[in-house]
Amino acid sequence: MTTIAYPPKPSPGDRIAVLSPSAGLPALFPRPFELGLRRLREDFGLEPVEYPTTRTLGATPRERADDLHAAFADPEVKAVIASIGGEDAITVLPLLDRELVRAHPKPFFGMSDNTNLLAFLYSTGIVAFHGASVMAELGRPGALHPQTADSFRAALFTSGPYELRPAERWRDVDRDWADPASFDGEPETRPGTGWTWVNPGRVVEGRAWGGCLEILGWLLMADREISHDLSVYDGGVLLLETSEEMPSAREVFRTLRAMGERGLLQRFSALLMGRPKTWSLERPTTPEEGARYAAEQREAVLRALRVYAPHLPVVFDVDFGHTDPQLVLPYGGVIRVDGPARRITVTY
Repeated sequence: MTTIAYPPKPSPGDRIAVLSPSAGLPALFPRPFELGLRRLREDFGLEPVEYPTTRTLGATPRERADDLHAAFADPEVKAVIASIGGEDAITVLPLLDRELVRAHPKPFFGMSDNTNLLAFLYSTGIVAFHGASVMAELGRPGALHPQTADSFRAALFTSGPYELRPAERWRDVDRDWADPASFDGEPETRPGTGWTWVNPGRVVEGRAWGGCLEILGWLLMADREISHDLSVYDGGVLLLETSEEMPSAREVFRTLRAMGERGLLQRFSALLMGRPKTWSLERPTTPEEGARYAAEQREAVLRALRVYAPHLPVVFDVDFGHTDPQLVLPYGGVIRVDGPARRITVTY
């Protein structure tokens, strides 16, 4: 793998490609999508550029790959952001022209199923950004969360260190995007609980890799975008989080066990575990049920680490992934985890 480098940053007034590498869900839910586009224009001063499959349901992997190629090759486009995730981006990976993308490096923002593309860009040598999709984050009902906005703006336009802070209030209960009333007023939040530190006695710094745990499991099964030379991950900071599908603690443990058996878990110098999604429209939970789910997931993670990486510094409930507010993390970029001081600093 080539050396990983940060791509040039956009400036206010630049064009930003808006793509749907996984699923054309803007066609089903135009309200959060249009709201996210408006905020890109009004709050961040960028000009969104849509591509043929951005609002197309059932687009083929080739059509979605063509949109990615067109966005990266266009010299007028200075960054790329996903509309949302999905479950099909893995089929796009073998169709991507690595040399074309490498020749035109640009910041890419996405999460969830876009973990596929984040891992592709990492192996291509380009720092990308985990977070800030158009619909789920920028299309938030009410107002854009200040912490999300500040983190996204810093990742977009600035270079250098940025200290992450625990959310004072957070939420994971969603509203139905099909209901217009969902966009009237602020969503309900709950008090923050801070981060939980395990093995915090060291200061470590390394390049970030990981993403949505379920997608990493698929990449392991398909043997895509995870290097056979595991030394490329030595000393890195592992990012893991789970989706609104709420995988069981047993599934989380088994995926981590597979990573351990492959020799992957042992390579990293720290683990940041995102605050888990504990509620979904398909699986609404009580606060007590959600707390139990989160506790069971934490124990599953610790169970795997006790076997494969017992001394690994871990921070639980970091505000990234399927949560609100959502901090943007540099994927392939440098993250410093200061256990004694209980501080996390990323480099945008």
